Amino acid sequence: MNGVPEPGAVAWHKSSYSGDHGGDCLEVSDAVPGLVPVRDSKVPHGPALVIPAGVWSAFVGAVREGGLAGRLG
Repeated sequence: MNGVPEPGAVAWHKSSYSGDHGGDCLEVSDAVPGLVPVRDSKVPHGPALVIPAGVWSAFVGAVREGGLAGRLG
């Protein structure tokens, strides 16, 4: 398997913005050095995307700064 653990074998973290009742959001894991597995919280046993940590960090930074406004959707 290329060093990425099975989705059920890692701890997943949901955004605090999802509220007490979950909601529709992404979950991420920090269990894989240098990579960030990302999955849909509504489909926990479904597939996960595995994104290089630097790319994920740049994406999160752009979202926080509003750099993606008007570019998505």
